[in-house]
Amino acid sequence: MRIAKHAVVLGLVIGMTGALAQSKAPELQAMPETKPGNAAMIELGRHFYFDNRISGDWGVSCASCHDPEKGWADGQALSAGYPSMEYFRNAPTVINARHRIRFMWDGRLDGADAGTLVRDMITETHTMNMDSRLMQERLKQVPEYNALWKKWRNDDINGMRVFNVIGEFIRSLETTNAPFDKFVKGDAAAISAEAKAGYEVFKGKANCVSCHNGPIGSDGKLYKTGVPEHPDVLKNPLRTITMLRHYATSGMPNYMNARTDVGSYAITKDKRDIGKFQTAQLRDLKYTAPYMHNGMFATLDQVVDFYDKGGGEGAVLQPLNLTATEKKALVAFLLTLSGDKVTMKVPDQPDMQPRVYGKN
Repeated sequence: MRIAKHAVVLGLVIGMTGALAQSKAPELQAMPETKPGNAAMIELGRHFYFDNRISGDWGVSCASCHDPEKGWADGQALSAGYPSMEYFRNAPTVINARHRIRFMWDGRLDGADAGTLVRDMITETHTMNMDSRLMQERLKQVPEYNALWKKWRNDDINGMRVFNVIGEFIRSLETTNAPFDKFVKGDAAAISAEAKAGYEVFKGKANCVSCHNGPIGSDGKLYKTGVPEHPDVLKNPLRTITMLRHYATSGMPNYMNARTDVGSYAITKDKRDIGKFQTAQLRDLKYTAPYMHNGMFATLDQVVDFYDKGGGEGAVLQPLNLTATEKKALVAFLLTLSGDKVTMKVPDQPDMQPRVYGKN
């Protein structure tokens, strides 16, 4: 009797544990409703985002690599980087930054801190090459910016706060009106029959949802999928130098002998992380080709083919054995995760004026 009683209790516990595990299974979610950010910060951040004076030589702005007309990315496989340099990774979209768990392909920055992301991009030599102290003095010489700043807070433009201002602007950019979101909220006609079949492949046979989940289709974790190296990283000395400099400043051992993009290993120094990159978000794929951390795939069909084969060398993936029909349906579904194109009126860049001695 006692054993039987214990068995019943144990069975209940196991049953409850199993039910809990099922309830926590990863799933792709609709975009959540979010509270609007600080309007004064966002408007100020919009101006700063498009102003090339926040880069060292006035050559680039945030929008140079994250252009509204190109899905808030740059449309290139590998980013151009700072003038006279070339970068060794793809510039991802900044859409849905507020929903990111991590920033950067190697996952080195906390997704909850968009200001630090902006600081990293502005101050890094191979992106915008700007000293925050010089940046704030330039911005102070623009009367219109001083006036906008006063609408937010009653002090002077401060370099560290500029990063947070631009971060607040970036956090205001979100996917809206995506067919998938309408579908999961009850509008069965929002997506096609083919896309619905693709959704079943996504959740079932392909199991994409195990990594591509949450509101933006990314679990924020890092995996080795074996994406081929982009040949121009080593063919182009400017890209090679930028890659090796990144390794050097990250404190990576033996960095001069590296001839591949080692991913998160440069940050963690754990050899198990060689070749690991963050799960890409699936939102707004319609506007953000080419794909992957190095832009190696120009189309979603190529991306699906890559995963269908089980990824590349050393990947943690298994072949999916999808049929041609299933692949086509999966691509149709992925496109339903794109919303209306997020457009933005580029503000006029106001002129700088000399500051009056003794009044600043």
